[in-house]
Amino acid sequence: MNDSTASHPRREIRSFVKRAGRLTQSQARALQELWPRYGATRPKGVFDFTALFERDAPVHFEIGFGMGDTLAEMAANAPDVNFLGIEVHEPGVGRLLNLIEERGLTNLRVMQDDAAEVLRDHVAPASLAAVYLFFPDPWHKKKHHKRRLVQPAFVELLAERLAPNGLFHMATDWEDYALWARDVLEDCDYLDNAVRPGAFADKPPWRPETKFERRGQRLGHGTWDLLYRRNSKI
Repeated sequence: MNDSTASHPRREIRSFVKRAGRLTQSQARALQELWPRYGATRPKGVFDFTALFERDAPVHFEIGFGMGDTLAEMAANAPDVNFLGIEVHEPGVGRLLNLIEERGLTNLRVMQDDAAEVLRDHVAPASLAAVYLFFPDPWHKKKHHKRRLVQPAFVELLAERLAPNGLFHMATDWEDYALWARDVLEDCDYLDNAVRPGAFADKPPWRPETKFERRGQRLGHGTWDLLYRRNSKI
Protein backbone atom coordinates (compact mmCIF):
# COMPACT_ATOMS: atom_id res chain seq x y z
CA MET A 1 0.00 0.00 0.00
CA ASN A 2 1.35 3.44 -0.91
CA ASP A 3 1.43 5.78 2.10
CA SER A 4 1.85 8.89 -0.03
CA THR A 5 -0.96 11.38 0.40
CA ALA A 6 -0.43 12.35 -3.23
CA SER A 7 -1.59 8.90 -4.30
CA HIS A 8 -5.22 9.65 -3.41
CA PRO A 9 -7.35 11.44 -6.01
CA ARG A 10 -9.13 14.65 -5.18
CA ARG A 11 -12.63 14.13 -3.84
CA GLU A 12 -15.31 15.77 -5.94
CA ILE A 13 -18.48 14.26 -4.47
CA ARG A 14 -18.90 15.50 -0.90
CA SER A 15 -20.65 13.54 1.81
CA PHE A 16 -22.15 16.67 3.35
CA VAL A 17 -24.11 19.74 2.40
CA LYS A 18 -22.84 22.88 4.09
CA ARG A 19 -25.86 24.71 5.44
CA ALA A 20 -25.82 28.29 6.70
CA GLY A 21 -26.86 27.71 10.29
CA ARG A 22 -28.00 30.52 12.52
CA LEU A 23 -25.48 31.38 15.20
CA THR A 24 -26.52 32.28 18.72
CA GLN A 25 -24.75 35.18 20.39
CA SER A 26 -22.88 32.72 22.57
CA GLN A 27 -21.70 30.67 19.58
CA ALA A 28 -20.61 33.80 17.71
CA ARG A 29 -18.65 34.96 20.74
CA ALA A 30 -16.99 31.57 21.05
CA LEU A 31 -15.91 31.61 17.40
CA GLN A 32 -14.33 35.01 17.91
CA GLU A 33 -12.83 34.64 21.39
CA LEU A 34 -12.22 30.92 21.94
CA TRP A 35 -11.14 29.82 18.47
CA PRO A 36 -7.58 31.17 18.90
CA ARG A 37 -7.17 28.86 21.94
CA TYR A 38 -9.00 25.71 20.88
CA GLY A 39 -9.36 25.94 17.10
CA ALA A 40 -7.08 24.24 14.59
CA THR A 41 -6.51 25.06 10.94
CA ARG A 42 -4.81 23.10 8.19
CA PRO A 43 -1.03 23.10 8.59
CA LYS A 44 1.28 23.48 5.61
CA GLY A 45 2.09 19.79 5.77
CA VAL A 46 0.93 17.15 8.23
CA PHE A 47 -0.11 17.90 11.80
CA ASP A 48 2.43 17.90 14.56
CA PHE A 49 0.00 16.64 17.18
CA THR A 50 2.48 17.05 20.02
CA ALA A 51 2.76 20.75 19.20
CA LEU A 52 -0.99 21.16 18.63
CA PHE A 53 -1.91 19.71 22.04
CA GLU A 54 1.29 20.75 23.81
CA ARG A 55 1.83 17.19 24.98
CA ASP A 56 2.39 13.69 23.63
CA ALA A 57 -0.69 11.45 23.92
CA PRO A 58 -2.78 9.17 21.68
CA VAL A 59 -4.92 11.13 19.23
CA HIS A 60 -8.59 10.30 18.63
CA PHE A 61 -10.27 11.96 15.63
CA GLU A 62 -14.04 12.48 15.35
CA ILE A 63 -15.61 13.18 11.97
CA GLY A 64 -18.76 15.32 12.09
CA PHE A 65 -19.26 15.99 15.81
CA GLY A 66 -22.57 17.80 15.29
CA MET A 67 -23.24 20.07 18.27
CA GLY A 68 -20.29 18.63 20.18
CA ASP A 69 -21.94 17.15 23.26
CA THR A 70 -20.74 13.61 22.63
CA LEU A 71 -17.17 14.64 21.85
CA ALA A 72 -16.96 16.89 24.90
CA GLU A 73 -18.22 14.03 27.08
CA MET A 74 -15.66 11.60 25.65
CA ALA A 75 -12.84 14.11 26.14
CA ALA A 76 -13.91 14.71 29.74
CA ASN A 77 -13.98 10.96 30.40
CA ALA A 78 -10.54 10.32 28.88
CA PRO A 79 -8.17 13.09 30.01
CA ASP A 80 -5.10 11.07 28.95
CA VAL A 81 -6.23 11.11 25.30
CA ASN A 82 -6.02 14.00 22.82
CA PHE A 83 -9.20 14.56 20.80
CA LEU A 84 -9.46 16.39 17.48
CA GLY A 85 -13.00 17.00 16.26
CA ILE A 86 -13.95 18.19 12.80
CA GLU A 87 -17.29 19.64 11.68
CA VAL A 88 -18.38 21.83 8.76
CA HIS A 89 -21.31 23.63 10.40
CA GLU A 90 -20.52 26.81 12.32
CA PRO A 91 -23.16 26.56 15.08
CA GLY A 92 -21.79 23.17 16.15
CA VAL A 93 -18.23 24.48 16.15
CA GLY A 94 -19.25 27.47 18.26
CA ARG A 95 -21.16 25.30 20.71
CA LEU A 96 -18.28 22.88 21.16
CA LEU A 97 -15.87 25.75 21.79
CA ASN A 98 -18.18 26.88 24.59
CA LEU A 99 -18.34 23.35 26.00
CA ILE A 100 -14.54 23.15 26.04
CA GLU A 101 -14.35 26.36 28.06
CA GLU A 102 -17.23 25.46 30.38
CA ARG A 103 -15.80 22.02 31.19
CA GLY A 104 -12.18 23.10 31.33
CA LEU A 105 -11.09 20.60 28.68
CA THR A 106 -7.42 20.88 27.76
CA ASN A 107 -7.32 17.76 25.58
CA LEU A 108 -9.72 18.81 22.81
CA ARG A 109 -9.16 20.84 19.64
CA VAL A 110 -11.70 21.78 16.97
CA MET A 111 -11.58 22.14 13.19
CA GLN A 112 -14.16 23.51 10.76
CA ASP A 113 -13.24 21.70 7.58
CA ASP A 114 -13.76 18.71 5.28
CA ALA A 115 -12.64 15.64 7.24
CA ALA A 116 -11.75 13.55 4.19
CA GLU A 117 -9.49 16.25 2.80
CA VAL A 118 -7.84 16.82 6.18
CA LEU A 119 -7.21 13.10 6.63
CA ARG A 120 -5.78 12.85 3.13
CA ASP A 121 -3.54 15.90 3.13
CA HIS A 122 -2.71 16.77 6.74
CA VAL A 123 -2.71 13.61 8.88
CA ALA A 124 0.37 11.43 8.76
CA PRO A 125 0.06 7.67 8.16
CA ALA A 126 -0.24 5.58 11.33
CA SER A 127 -0.74 8.64 13.55
CA LEU A 128 -4.28 8.18 14.90
CA ALA A 129 -5.21 5.83 17.74
CA ALA A 130 -8.93 6.02 16.88
CA VAL A 131 -11.35 7.52 14.37
CA TYR A 132 -15.04 8.02 15.21
CA LEU A 133 -17.94 8.46 12.81
CA PHE A 134 -21.18 8.69 14.76
CA PHE A 135 -24.53 8.93 12.96
CA PRO A 136 -23.34 10.36 9.64
CA ASP A 137 -25.80 11.47 7.01
CA PRO A 138 -27.15 8.16 5.63
CA TRP A 139 -28.05 9.57 2.21
CA HIS A 140 -30.82 6.99 2.24
CA LYS A 141 -32.05 7.50 -1.33
CA LYS A 142 -30.32 5.05 -3.66
CA LYS A 143 -29.35 7.79 -6.12
CA HIS A 144 -27.47 9.52 -3.27
CA HIS A 145 -25.53 6.48 -2.04
CA LYS A 146 -22.47 7.81 -3.88
CA ARG A 147 -22.42 10.65 -1.33
CA ARG A 148 -22.00 8.33 1.65
CA LEU A 149 -18.69 8.93 3.36
CA VAL A 150 -18.00 5.24 3.87
CA GLN A 151 -16.71 4.22 0.45
CA PRO A 152 -13.82 1.85 -0.38
CA ALA A 153 -11.32 4.62 -1.16
CA PHE A 154 -12.14 6.51 2.03
CA VAL A 155 -11.91 3.40 4.18
CA GLU A 156 -8.50 2.57 2.71
CA LEU A 157 -7.33 6.10 3.46
CA LEU A 158 -8.67 5.87 6.99
CA ALA A 159 -6.88 2.56 7.53
CA GLU A 160 -3.62 4.18 6.46
CA ARG A 161 -4.02 6.95 9.00
CA LEU A 162 -4.72 4.59 11.90
CA ALA A 163 -1.83 3.41 14.01
CA PRO A 164 -1.30 -0.36 14.28
CA ASN A 165 -4.28 -1.79 16.17
CA GLY A 166 -5.96 1.63 15.89
CA LEU A 167 -9.75 1.63 16.06
CA PHE A 168 -12.40 2.81 13.64
CA HIS A 169 -15.78 3.12 15.36
CA MET A 170 -18.91 3.96 13.40
CA ALA A 171 -22.48 4.10 14.66
CA THR A 172 -25.69 4.62 12.68
CA ASP A 173 -29.43 4.33 13.20
CA TRP A 174 -30.06 3.42 9.55
CA GLU A 175 -29.91 -0.34 9.01
CA ASP A 176 -29.30 0.05 5.29
CA TYR A 177 -26.24 2.22 5.93
CA ALA A 178 -25.04 -0.15 8.65
CA LEU A 179 -25.14 -3.08 6.20
CA TRP A 180 -23.51 -0.97 3.49
CA ALA A 181 -20.70 0.15 5.81
CA ARG A 182 -20.16 -3.34 7.16
CA ASP A 183 -19.70 -4.69 3.64
CA VAL A 184 -17.23 -1.94 2.72
CA LEU A 185 -15.26 -2.39 5.95
CA GLU A 186 -15.20 -6.17 5.66
CA ASP A 187 -13.76 -5.82 2.15
CA CYS A 188 -10.85 -3.64 3.35
CA ASP A 189 -7.72 -5.81 3.64
CA TYR A 190 -6.21 -3.51 6.27
CA LEU A 191 -9.02 -3.62 8.83
CA ASP A 192 -10.26 -6.49 10.99
CA ASN A 193 -13.66 -6.70 12.65
CA ALA A 194 -13.02 -6.22 16.38
CA VAL A 195 -15.89 -8.59 17.28
CA ARG A 196 -15.82 -11.28 14.59
CA PRO A 197 -16.11 -11.22 10.80
CA GLY A 198 -19.40 -9.71 9.68
CA ALA A 199 -20.62 -8.90 13.20
CA PHE A 200 -21.95 -5.68 14.68
CA ALA A 201 -20.81 -4.67 18.16
CA ASP A 202 -22.72 -3.92 21.32
CA LYS A 203 -22.68 -0.21 22.17
CA PRO A 204 -19.26 0.37 23.79
CA PRO A 205 -19.18 2.13 27.17
CA TRP A 206 -17.07 5.00 25.83
CA ARG A 207 -19.73 6.16 23.35
CA PRO A 208 -22.29 8.48 24.97
CA GLU A 209 -25.82 8.44 23.63
CA THR A 210 -26.20 11.10 20.97
CA LYS A 211 -29.01 13.43 19.95
CA PHE A 212 -29.34 11.62 16.63
CA GLU A 213 -29.49 8.29 18.41
CA ARG A 214 -32.33 9.47 20.65
CA ARG A 215 -34.17 10.88 17.65
CA GLY A 216 -33.78 7.57 15.83
CA GLN A 217 -35.12 5.69 18.83
CA ARG A 218 -38.20 7.91 18.86
CA LEU A 219 -38.71 7.03 15.21
CA GLY A 220 -38.39 3.33 15.98
CA HIS A 221 -34.89 2.95 14.55
CA GLY A 222 -32.32 0.56 15.96
CA THR A 223 -28.67 1.44 16.50
CA TRP A 224 -25.72 -0.36 14.93
CA ASP A 225 -22.11 -0.01 16.09
CA LEU A 226 -19.23 -1.15 13.92
CA LEU A 227 -15.74 -1.62 15.40
CA TYR A 228 -12.74 -2.33 13.21
CA ARG A 229 -9.01 -2.36 13.99
CA ARG A 230 -6.08 -1.77 11.70
CA ASN A 231 -4.11 -4.95 11.14
CA SER A 232 -0.47 -5.51 10.17
CA LYS A 233 -1.05 -5.94 6.42
CA ILE A 234 -0.24 -2.35 5.52
